[in-house]
Order: sequence, then C-alpha cells, then structure tokens
Amino acid sequence: MKTLEFKNGDKLPMIGLGTWKSKPGEVYQAVLWAIEAGYRHIDCAAIYDNEKEVGKALDYAMKNNMVKREELFITSKLWNSSHRLEDVQPALSKTLIDLRLDYVDLYLIHWPVSFKPGVGFAQTREEFYTYGDVPLSQTWQGMEQCVDTGLTRHIGVSNFNISKLKEIMESARIAPEMNQIELHPFLLQDNLVNFCKANGILLTAYSPLGSSDRAASIKKANEPSLLDHPTVKQIAEEKGASAAQVLIAFSLHREIAVIPKSVNKERIAQNLEAMQLSLDDKEMSTLSNIGLTYRFVDGSFFTGPISPYSLADLWETV
Repeated sequence: MKTLEFKNGDKLPMIGLGTWKSKPGEVYQAVLWAIEAGYRHIDCAAIYDNEKEVGKALDYAMKNNMVKREELFITSKLWNSSHRLEDVQPALSKTLIDLRLDYVDLYLIHWPVSFKPGVGFAQTREEFYTYGDVPLSQTWQGMEQCVDTGLTRHIGVSNFNISKLKEIMESARIAPEMNQIELHPFLLQDNLVNFCKANGILLTAYSPLGSSDRAASIKKANEPSLLDHPTVKQIAEEKGASAAQVLIAFSLHREIAVIPKSVNKERIAQNLEAMQLSLDDKEMSTLSNIGLTYRFVDGSFFTGPISPYSLADLWETV
C-alpha cells in the first residue's frame, strides 16, 4: 500500500474507505469487507451518524485478529455544532466512545462553519454562530488540546480554502497537517493543492467518483456524471480497468490520498486495486483537461439568506 507520511513519520494509507452516506445496516459489513480486502484507512465523521456501527466493526475486526489497532488509520471529524473551545474535546470523546477506540489517528474540523450546540443543520439565523462569536482560532486551539491529551495523533481540516488555512496557521501552535477537499478531474483545485503542498499540508480527495448517491436535496438537476464521462470511460477501456479505478488512480498520481465510498464487496476490492493502476503523463493530462468544471458538494446548504456565511468563506475560485 502506498502511503503519505506525516512529519513525525506516521504513515497514511493512500486509499481509504469512505463512510459518508453508508446507511446503518450496511456500513458494518462494508468496514469488515474493506479490512478483509486490505484497507487500513477508514474515514469517518460524527455527522455521518454511523460511527457506532463503524466502531462495532472495528471492535470485531480487532478482537478476531483480522487487524491490530496500530495497523489501522482512523479519521473522524468535528461537526459544526462543537466549534467552541469547551465543546471540541467532548465531541471527540463521544466519537471515541462510538468508534470504541482510545484515540483516532486524524481529527479534522469538518467545515469552517459554526452552529450553536446541539444543532445538526442550522435552519434559522439564530442557530448559527459567526466568526466573531467563535473564531476559527478558538476551534483550532481545542483541536490542539486533543493532541495534547492523546485523543488524536494528528489534526487538520476539511473544506478549507487558502485564506481560512492562513487564518489558522497564523496563530497555530500545531500546524494543520491535512486538508480533506473535493477533488477529481472536474475539480482540480490546483491553487489550493499547490498551497497545501508548499506548506506541508497533506491532502485527501473526497467524492472522487462524483458522489452520485448523495441526497437529492443537495443535488442539482442535470448534474454531469464523472463515472460516465466519455474521456474517463475511454481511458478505463484502454487500461482494462473500471472508470472508478481510473478516477481513484488520478488522485493517487497527484500524491493525494483518496477515500471512495462503497458498501459493495466487489467494488470495495476493485477500488483498492486502483493502487496498481498506472496512468501515464498523457492520460493524466487528458483527465486534467477534461473540459468541464463542476463541484458536486457546493456548500450552498450552509449559505443563503438565513446564514452569516457565504460561498466565499468556503471555496477558492476554481
């Protein structure tokens, strides 16, 4: 398994199992299939509402000698309703209880957006905090304390643009070590990728296959399909690979970790086999110049008339 390396020498397997949208009753088996197939990197989050089931699978796998804890790399994420300094550690402690672990390997601020305690998704202006109420630096201080207390080995962010990264870095005692962002041939994010690499921030690509199975409420009509794009399909056919394997390999060739989600045993194994797929410079260039720019997870559910946040708080210009 190819890995990315943190500054302290810890290694992150470059292909992980994504668990966003994995339904209760499915994710338990998906995690066990993934571990059997050779996955050692599992990506989780409190808001996915399935960490208890993931934890049950991890516990079973470790107790039945399928894998040792030190062989696993487990990521989780801090939800928007726990951004106050006093809320960060309790949120991670709850995640650890659900995952049946003593620590996670990586803990991320899920979004640079803050809700009041107990809010799942803010529905009114009163349910939001502003950056004036809860600065990102305060949340980051809580993340640093999670490292100090041994609840996580590494900390980072998700869905952070360059300006928000700089804001954290200005006062950080521990620099962010990861930025998990949407990445695929429709959304290269070169400026953000280059900034992160120049500043020693590792990257993980989410929605690498286009997230076609996400909720209808956060989809737009007539969305383009990554998996069905003629360029992707042609390269897949030429390589004797699946379209998903080509898209996963695309991120790997950019030295970016990638977390495809699946609850299908065969596809879980096939996705991991993308590690062996080699794309040459011409194929990478063809995919990078696919001629379409599209963000599947556009963050508009955090903005709008009731919100103090705008899309400029989330994204770079692509």
